[in-house]
Amino acid sequence: MSGDGLHELADRAQALVPADGRAILGIVGAPGSGKSTLADQLLAHLRRRCGDEWVAHVPMDGFHLADAQLRRLGSLDRKGAPDTFDADGYAHLLARIKAAPDEWIYVPGFERDLEQPIAAALVVPPAARLIITEGNYLLLDTPSWRAAWAAVDEVWSVLTEPAVRQQRLVARHIHFGKDPDVAREWVLTVDEPNAVLIDQGTDRADLFVHNAADGWRVAARR
Repeated sequence: MSGDGLHELADRAQALVPADGRAILGIVGAPGSGKSTLADQLLAHLRRRCGDEWVAHVPMDGFHLADAQLRRLGSLDRKGAPDTFDADGYAHLLARIKAAPDEWIYVPGFERDLEQPIAAALVVPPAARLIITEGNYLLLDTPSWRAAWAAVDEVWSVLTEPAVRQQRLVARHIHFGKDPDVAREWVLTVDEPNAVLIDQGTDRADLFVHNAADGWRVAARR
């Protein structure tokens, strides 16, 4: 990881916050691109710099529909596709975070070991000036996702070589219990079609962050 690259990104994120106000930073990217890693590193860096409650985390993964709902909808084998998230709930929450800065706002997280959303796992305190939200579909051009995007002040797109992303995804699926052959098939038939959808919105991003072998690299365009 490039310390300078992360420092530059932290500076830009901090500069989004208006005087006596609050900002939301969105980080998007295809599955396996490293968007959650970037969000985690920014959160840690800004907490050291500005204090623990200055920055808060709202992962889009908390709005995965639970497996019980996916079974009802017949979508369990497509988990991770745009319609397997509560996009309207995500958009309403982001709008509330902007509109109610004096409230303690509880938000869902996602438990990787269970592969399930967890209600009220995280909180946005009134002291939070910057909220970092990361997820796949923030720039998808449909009404619910556009509503989520409208609440965000800036969106960064994380770009990674496709072969590297796919290797990471296969390893992740194996780690969380899938057979290797099933993991590879899932990446090709579920994750990669989703990556194509995500790429369609990438040009709407405000900043491109390349997740290279030697660290984060910032570019105005991809």
